[in-house]
Amino acid sequence: MQSNHPSLQLFEKLLVASPSSREENLARIVKEELTQMGVPFETDLMGNVMVRLNGRSSTAPTCVFAAHMDEIGFAVNKIEPNGTLRAVRSGGLLPWKLGEGPLEILGDKKTIVGVLSMGSTHTAAAANQSIKWDNVKILTGLSVEQLTEAGVRVGSLGVPTREMRGPVLFGDPNDPLVGAWTFDDRMGVVTLIRLLKTMQDEEIRPYHPTIIAFTVQEEVGGHGAKSLAFREKADIFISVDGAPIPPETALSLDGRPAAWSKDRLAPYDQKLLADLSEAAVRAGTELQTAVFEGAASDASLVAYAGGTQRIACIGQVRENSHGYEVARLSVFDNMLNTLIEFVKSWEG
Repeated sequence: MQSNHPSLQLFEKLLVASPSSREENLARIVKEELTQMGVPFETDLMGNVMVRLNGRSSTAPTCVFAAHMDEIGFAVNKIEPNGTLRAVRSGGLLPWKLGEGPLEILGDKKTIVGVLSMGSTHTAAAANQSIKWDNVKILTGLSVEQLTEAGVRVGSLGVPTREMRGPVLFGDPNDPLVGAWTFDDRMGVVTLIRLLKTMQDEEIRPYHPTIIAFTVQEEVGGHGAKSLAFREKADIFISVDGAPIPPETALSLDGRPAAWSKDRLAPYDQKLLADLSEAAVRAGTELQTAVFEGAASDASLVAYAGGTQRIACIGQVRENSHGYEVARLSVFDNMLNTLIEFVKSWEG
């Protein structure tokens, strides 16, 4: 199946390597999109990209809508004499989510390709072998000197290569699923860019002074969002991200977005959740809700650090979190339309 869906078209542009602290390639594309739209933006020293919107009320609390630009990856922690690399995770990436296959390692001077290797299955213990970062290696075919020339060193970051990322449409052609290597959180970035475009086209002005933020380093602690929130004195912080489906939730891949009600760090603002749910109904959908025991968002990370007073998180429901994720294609428009309705009328 082929799709000209606007979310997927923009998503494919964003499928560049963007591990935490190396978001510059994705940030460049975000800035290009904003420039083409004629939307002024700012970039801070951390690399966060921000769009400021004047509110209809100059005295209302400041509201931030944020999607993070970084992705899970790995960091080189050892270079062996034959040029083989050992690595540890950056963010929530586990090697069994990758399987054996090509990776790109971002050197200081150029990017190289390696292959994640889990060794031979021709052993008696292979069937019961655990797959942890200690058990795998990255074959590069390069000498230590060649790696040095590329600027690959201990601390270099890596991610799957572009050809491993998708997206792929499958299932019912009338209501397809879409899979890709982590919508987290490129699809949040896509949604906020599309939200800005809609606000521009329809001359929508939010009630609150508003910052649309594309943040860095969410996967490793929400550092970009924390810095932004404290500097801008963000009273309200809304993450636009996703919703995984661990066993304790009852979320469904049926096209409805989800709102977080509680995660491992903080409860979310229940009045904000109710207002988002009302906006979803006006948009022709409804919000699922979830409680997560093992997840956090930019919003809850900021709240946990004392950087904001009210938080929410809304996003697409997705299977296979931190891996080859799957969502219902219709959820992307439903998420966008919910946010449009929310921004149009919300004064809470």
